Amino acid sequence: MRIAIAAATCAAALLAPAAAGAHVTVQPDTAPAGGFTRLDVRVPNERDDAGTVKVDIQLPPGIAFASYEPVPGWNVKITRAEAAEPIDVEGLSTDQEIRRITWTGDGEQGVVGPGQFQDFGLSLRMPDGQAGDALAFKALQTYDDGDVVRWIGPADAEEPAATVTLTEAAEGGGHGAPGAAAGAPAEAPAPSSAPAAAPGSDDDGGGSDGLAIAALIVGALGLVAGVAGLLAARSARSSDRERLAA
Repeated sequence: MRIAIAAATCAAALLAPAAAGAHVTVQPDTAPAGGFTRLDVRVPNERDDAGTVKVDIQLPPGIAFASYEPVPGWNVKITRAEAAEPIDVEGLSTDQEIRRITWTGDGEQGVVGPGQFQDFGLSLRMPDGQAGDALAFKALQTYDDGDVVRWIGPADAEEPAATVTLTEAAEGGGHGAPGAAAGAPAEAPAPSSAPAAAPGSDDDGGGSDGLAIAALIVGALGLVAGVAGLLAARSARSSDRERLAA
């Protein structure tokens, strides 16, 4: 009896990680409050006799801007709903928020088969909030036999919803991050007070040429001085000979 209980306990321990790994998750599981970030919805297939053909993600409240990464074989639908109050995103106000994003398989490529998983990439602006706030990304996973797994429960449930925890807001509000609102004015770089040297400037070349010319002039003067000294010496010797002869 004790051996049977021990065997059952070991089997449960071995199966638990596999079951936990089969959950629909969102990665990474942290993101800065109010900033643009990339999230991947990872959908593993927990069945060995059916394929996943549809994934429906319910986004947390307060998300007004989102874009998705195309996945071959999958069609995407974005559903908006009127927000309880206008959402101000970096000075652009909107009264609609994105509530759901649905991927539907189309053909042989649009299926997550047994033993496989698929990442669905998103770029979105996280809602404002406090560091530590947990946002639920509830998911419905539909198989080609009609079975629907509802990943909507709390963290300790058998079918928990994926969660993303907010961190401190990034400085600058995430300007320039992937998925930034189209049409937002880009920040121009501050003009430099000092004029930049043009490529191929002659400044260095002019300095080198000046040094070369100066060296030539000095050399020529030295040569002239040497010749003059030689002529003077010869003239002096000739004068001495003439005096001796006289």
